[in-house]
Amino acid sequence: MRLYSTLERGLVTLPDPPAKVGMYVCGPTVYARAHIGNARPPVVFSWLARWLRLRGYDVTLVHNITDVNDKIYEAAPGASAARAEEATRWYLEDIGRFGLEEIDHYPKATETMGEIIRFVVELVERDYAYEVDGDVYFRVGKWEEYGRLSGQKPDQMEEQEASALKEDPRDFALWKANKPDEDTWWDSPWGRGRPGWHIECSAMAEALLGPAFEIHGGGLDLVFPHHENELAQSRALGHEFAKIWMHNGMLRFTGEKMSKSLGNVESIKEVLDRWGPETTLLFYLTAHWRSPIDFSDERLTDAQARAEGLREVFRNPSEPASADAWERFESVLDDDFSTPEALALMHEWRDHELLRRALGVFGLSSLAKQEEAPPELQELARARQDARAVKEFAEADRLRAEIEAAGWVVRDDPDGFRLVPRT
Repeated sequence: MRLYSTLERGLVTLPDPPAKVGMYVCGPTVYARAHIGNARPPVVFSWLARWLRLRGYDVTLVHNITDVNDKIYEAAPGASAARAEEATRWYLEDIGRFGLEEIDHYPKATETMGEIIRFVVELVERDYAYEVDGDVYFRVGKWEEYGRLSGQKPDQMEEQEASALKEDPRDFALWKANKPDEDTWWDSPWGRGRPGWHIECSAMAEALLGPAFEIHGGGLDLVFPHHENELAQSRALGHEFAKIWMHNGMLRFTGEKMSKSLGNVESIKEVLDRWGPETTLLFYLTAHWRSPIDFSDERLTDAQARAEGLREVFRNPSEPASADAWERFESVLDDDFSTPEALALMHEWRDHELLRRALGVFGLSSLAKQEEAPPELQELARARQDARAVKEFAEADRLRAEIEAAGWVVRDDPDGFRLVPRT
């Protein structure tokens, strides 16, 4: 199994199964209803976790909730904790509708505060961090490998967070002193405050997966500064941290990254209410996980047609696939998890057992389930069959039209007839 790693700028081979594979995937900052772009990481990495498990790996998948952050304080002044709790519930409800169920842990920053503070204390003790007026900053200049993940040159970096307190403009916050308008805070060796964003993820990942694990995932927009900072602060303590860094491409409208500031977003809930989980999952399947994916009605309509085409296979007799069909499917997924190539193979198949097995990898088993027509329509279809048997074709045509008006189509076959939903 080979996966592209941003850190190595190339494919990295996983150890052979049944090796343990820890996976940490950055989750949302919970201050509003999550947009559809936020769903791509949990979907893609849930698929990958399921595939690795099917291949015999012992997988632990962690997807965090960032429930302490500047954006939450700004979105709900004086009620940040309540807003974070509400938005967390929204997010879990929304991604739960995909039915993937591969994620083992959803840690929250607020529930990991002890680990976070201990992490910062150790960085200060090792002189990789320093305290000024209740703030604690990481010394970027002291970590010589800083910039390796993102390709940023340390001497050309812009200031991440403006502050006159820092020794070096490139330094980033590990702990922030409590401000008068921030209604949630924790006690620490440096006074009341709360953690910076980057240290939260290092602490949550290591608390559940240990100081070394296989895969760290997230959107391409997180490479710098978020993941660069995670890597620096963990490795500064001598922890290997993640070996493979996977960054999924961004969701875009007409080639432009989705963002709330541009106002071109739709929430996960809105998309699922309109298109349903099956069509949305098919939409994500059409692009390689490392590539950007354009979000539009046209792309969703195409995905809807693809879903219907896969359903149609199960409305017809099964036909055996080639002897190497499943081996080809394994090959494209084992080579950097190419879902578009896997989808292309699935569209070729007419073998029900094989296609049902493949759909299950992507949480699309429902496409293999055939909807039963209501008993009254089945009775009309039997009456039509009887009419045809005695050559009462006008009556048979009338009954067919009545069935079609109810949203179903009669298909004659050697065994009698089948009723399928009208598309």
